[in-house]
Amino acid sequence: MRQPVIEIENLYKIYNPGENEVRALDGVSLTVYEGEFVAIVGHSGSGKSTLMNMIGCLDVPTSGSYRLNGQDVSNMEDNELSTIRNQQIGFIFQSFNLIKNLNAVENVELPLIYRGMSAKQREELSEEALRRVGLLHRMYHRPNEMSGGQQQRVAVARAIAAHPPLILADEPTGNLDTKAGAQVFEIIEELHREGNTIVLITHDDELAKKAERMVRITDGHVDNGEYPDEKENF
Repeated sequence: MRQPVIEIENLYKIYNPGENEVRALDGVSLTVYEGEFVAIVGHSGSGKSTLMNMIGCLDVPTSGSYRLNGQDVSNMEDNELSTIRNQQIGFIFQSFNLIKNLNAVENVELPLIYRGMSAKQREELSEEALRRVGLLHRMYHRPNEMSGGQQQRVAVARAIAAHPPLILADEPTGNLDTKAGAQVFEIIEELHREGNTIVLITHDDELAKKAERMVRITDGHVDNGEYPDEKENF
């Protein structure tokens, strides 16, 4: 029996409480288990980005609970959430979020520095991650010396270098052409096959269908999820 990585119960995020309140999340409950590949799909304004911010510990809910790897993170302070993000979550963003004046290996090493790892350990993990995404030969190149697809692969390497319990991918192919996007998504699928827990945030139904489970969000509500390959629920 796989253990839950994400346990969200009755989560609300309310902006402008009162007469003109907006319920970006309206009683959301969601569980994601170890090794699952879950796609959260929704259109602009659905609450998708708000839910991503909650899962990624980038924001806190108005009410409800969120347990990440058994730890309640619902009411943590900013500095505590920062530590959780660094130690528990590997982020892949649509806009890559690489530091322009750092080369590939330095970008991958950056979160490891904040973890207090030794230089030798950082080097080993970063080179392993870059090898994993096929970019070891570009490790000393800066972002402006790489294509968009290569930059996103560096971002994937940065996300996986410390082997976090959760990989959170927000529109990871959104800024890429078809070929580069397919290459990046193939790496994400391979990470899932290796047992990594992955949550994909996307507006693209066709991309979402490639995940193990699709969860649709509409007006701040989520469904129970569907299994495109008719995989059984837990």
